[in-house]
Amino acid sequence: MKNISYLFSGLLSTLFTVLYAKNTDLTTATFSNYIITYNKEYTDDDIMNRYSVYKNNLKIIEDHNNQDLSWKMGINQFTDLTPTEFKKLTYCQHRNTPNNIPRITMEFNNVFRKTPDSLDWTDKGAVTPIKDQGQCGSCWSFSTTGSVEGAYFLSKGKLLSFSEQQLVDCSSDYGNQGCNGGLMDNAFKYIHDNGICLENDYPYTATDGSCNTCDPFTKIDSFVDITPNNEDALLKAVNIQPISVAIEADQSSFQFYSSGVLTSKCGKNLDHGVLLVGYGTLNGTDYWKVKNSWGESWGDNGYILLKRNVKDTAGQCGITLMASYPIITE
Repeated sequence: MKNISYLFSGLLSTLFTVLYAKNTDLTTATFSNYIITYNKEYTDDDIMNRYSVYKNNLKIIEDHNNQDLSWKMGINQFTDLTPTEFKKLTYCQHRNTPNNIPRITMEFNNVFRKTPDSLDWTDKGAVTPIKDQGQCGSCWSFSTTGSVEGAYFLSKGKLLSFSEQQLVDCSSDYGNQGCNGGLMDNAFKYIHDNGICLENDYPYTATDGSCNTCDPFTKIDSFVDITPNNEDALLKAVNIQPISVAIEADQSSFQFYSSGVLTSKCGKNLDHGVLLVGYGTLNGTDYWKVKNSWGESWGDNGYILLKRNVKDTAGQCGITLMASYPIITE
């Protein structure tokens, strides 16, 4: 146990030592590996509770994977969280939207006569690597930079990473609340007026900070809101470029998603901003490909496939309800 205690950086409590001695089952062993793999730090008072939560969640994952479904669950950085803790940690949108932000609503009725059967902007070089927002409700800023990065690539032919932290620190006058949530359209308006800096010039800290000065690298000319409750409009829009979308992501299906096309109900109370990067069909099920901002250890290397062409016009997890993208002219 001395070696294990050392690997746990001194955080393996006496209680857990007793637990380990009395329970040498697979769950106890995987929890030991889990702490090391995800660099978890627990207090002596909390480690037993975390083990209990982990064990219950492992049962949920195993029960799900024993079913013949189109998607799988897996262990990730959220496996030691209760549903309430997960919802609190991942919530990062709010409805406080200033009325003075102009919007263009696009119907997309006649933009395309025919769309391809599949599309993946990651294959076309328009998507930066997976990022991690950490324990900061800044998903909206990552969704924003993702679509701006795609728009810049398609306009200028170069993929660059733009600063989420600048949006977190500096766009409060536009209705955003830093680590307490925000909206992509608010961030687009900020970038339209002020520009946005490169990631290296204003690096991410996962905390609220004071607005610093930096040299804006680019601005956007305008932004477009896609007609809600219309999957066909969203399909046509993503054929133009990556799209900022909002979804509900506070369910266990998201907490433990690992691979495949998510088909279970996940709600449409929007609480999370992500990036739509493509679509296709897997094993006969149509899907949207979505880039998340929870690091590569979550989901399918940071991505999730959501079922496409569903009966609800809001789309899977509400994906059609708040979709928009920035425009950068050549």
